[in-house]
Amino acid sequence: MVTTSLPENAPAANKQGPYVRVGELEVEPTQLENFKAAAKEVDESSVRADPGCLVLYAVSEKDNPSHIRVFEIYRDADPYKTHVHTARFLKFRGMTDTMVKSRNRATVV
Repeated sequence: MVTTSLPENAPAANKQGPYVRVGELEVEPTQLENFKAAAKEVDESSVRADPGCLVLYAVSEKDNPSHIRVFEIYRDADPYKTHVHTARFLKFRGMTDTMVKSRNRATVV
């Protein structure tokens, strides 16, 4: 497991329903520990500081730890749009872009 961050009192979803994102990343094996540290920092701080960010965590495959799955749940799409422009997220992307060999993302229901 890489990170797990849940807010203490996640508010109920509004009428639009939650906005859920799933990411699949392949991290350069030699950079895995650096990636995990950066992911933990951004995950925990985002759930604490970003209004509407309900869940943000990442897990790795048991037999292939450089394959990471990221799960994000926001109150609706607006908090996600705000999150990807925060200084902490931009710092995370800048630090990890060269660590990630491939990145696939999807919005799910």
